[in-house]
Amino acid sequence: MRYIMRRSCLFLVMIAVIVFTGCGQKKKEDPVTVTLWHVYGGQTESPLNDLIDEFNETIGKEENIRVQVGSVTNTNMIHENVLASAFGDPGASKLPDMFVSYPKTVLAMPDDTELVDYYDYFTEEELNEFIPAFLEEGVIHERLSILPVAKSTEVMFINKTAFDRFAKETGAKMEDLKTWEGLFAMAEQYAAWTDNQTPDIPDDGKNFFVHDYHFNYFQVGVESLGENFFKGENLAFGPEFQTVWEPYAKAALSGGVWLRSGYATEPLRTGDSIVSVASSASVLYYSDEVTYADNTSEKIEIVSMPCPVFARGETMVMQRGAGICTVKSTPEKEKACITFLKWLTEAQKNVEFVTSLGYMPVKQEAFDIYLTEAIEKLSDPMYVSLYQAFLKTQENYTFYTAPQLDSYLDLETKFEELIRQILSVKRLEWLEDPEDMDKLVSETLEDFKAAYTQ
Repeated sequence: MRYIMRRSCLFLVMIAVIVFTGCGQKKKEDPVTVTLWHVYGGQTESPLNDLIDEFNETIGKEENIRVQVGSVTNTNMIHENVLASAFGDPGASKLPDMFVSYPKTVLAMPDDTELVDYYDYFTEEELNEFIPAFLEEGVIHERLSILPVAKSTEVMFINKTAFDRFAKETGAKMEDLKTWEGLFAMAEQYAAWTDNQTPDIPDDGKNFFVHDYHFNYFQVGVESLGENFFKGENLAFGPEFQTVWEPYAKAALSGGVWLRSGYATEPLRTGDSIVSVASSASVLYYSDEVTYADNTSEKIEIVSMPCPVFARGETMVMQRGAGICTVKSTPEKEKACITFLKWLTEAQKNVEFVTSLGYMPVKQEAFDIYLTEAIEKLSDPMYVSLYQAFLKTQENYTFYTAPQLDSYLDLETKFEELIRQILSVKRLEWLEDPEDMDKLVSETLEDFKAAYTQ
């Protein structure tokens, strides 16, 4: 009987050893896996994917964490897919553990408390390392729902090759592009100058300037002059709106401003304009070659400058670039996501990440120490110029944070459509009677306000 009991005890001990050993092996074999939807590069070639591989082989291996990329697409697609999942649409994909997001996506979710509040995972000291305005954009309903990992802003891109030809004959100075007043005056001059190049073909002057988002120009311009651009869920249309409108409309009517739809990169690639204000991340789509309508091409130099400002306004610029949301799940998965995000936003690592894509880092230390070092290692002059513009922008400008309005996207869409339409129609009238510029500018403003408030 004792023998049987001893055998039984031994058997139980062996079972316990196997169980506990098995558990230990499972931990090694099955890391905590978290998924990510992002926009940085392509599915096969992505700087972020490369960094994720590095994380998985280093910190991830040490902490038993694995980050898995579920999708590399654009913010619009992620926006649609996140909302489809959040609303439980048939056939919608399951939400990933992390996804790239703008505030509009979080605001449109049926319940944004499904997302982690980063205030619960980052200490005050850790959060103080970030550029305050970058964090501010991610605060929704008093919760830090979006963590900045790579930010962009608006900068001015200039076809210096074409500008130098124009300057040689007219005396135009790049210094004058620092203000909106100077830029729009030059746009008028350029339209007339290019028109005069072909005296046998009337009214064929070229646009000087293209803005990626007219809405941003007006919004930041009005706010920089000390006036509210918005009133509740609508636009205020205060006195400073006219201040911002007049030089822009005058340049547009004279042919100096690109009024067609599309991205700002396109008219610079075709030589139909030579100056743009666009997201700094669009540097990926600018080229060192222009192909003209007659199929001739020309090598060019693209340089960057900080975004223009109004002469009597605050030095202010729109911040752009999405952040990353983390979906609530298990404590283990949430901790894994936070571990990865802290690693990615560490100052030196963050600079390595953003400089491969044309973005800005998110921490002050990154600007102060590592970005300058990184610029010295860049081989592409276009990127060197862009990052020098970044340094000047971060040092001298206030980053504007757009308000979190339910109507924001609708206001923006309507604005972009109407302003192009109204100014394009009035330009035709100006071509018939160019002496009536002031009258037409005034009419465009009244027509726009009337159409917008309908």
